[in-house]
Amino acid sequence: QVQLVESGGGLVQAGGSLRLSCAASGFTFSSYRMSWYRQAPGKERELVATITSAGGSKTYADSVKGRFTISRDNAKNAVYLQMNSLKPEDTAVYYCNARYNFLDYWGQGTQVAVSS
Repeated sequence: QVQLVESGGGLVQAGGSLRLSCAASGFTFSSYRMSWYRQAPGKERELVATITSAGGSKTYADSVKGRFTISRDNAKNAVYLQMNSLKPEDTAVYYCNARYNFLDYWGQGTQVAVSS
């Protein structure tokens, strides 16, 4: 059974940091491209960051470049999102996504709230 379980969300003041984790199971994690998405209230889900299967390439949304870092540990079947210099506009539910060809898996999300 495929599972993606996010953790690490919470309430933080502007300028603070959080580290999100996503634990994967039930599929060959090292073959999948992993991404973090977020969805704020009343807005569409948006792509935050992506890392290729071996971790050699990372891409970021312009809004988080220089503040967020995506990483993965294929030995632990986990992907992470280090979020620094958080802003109130980063408030959203953050989702972990795994993609390989036509296979596409999602976690249940973890809430991040940034107070001003």
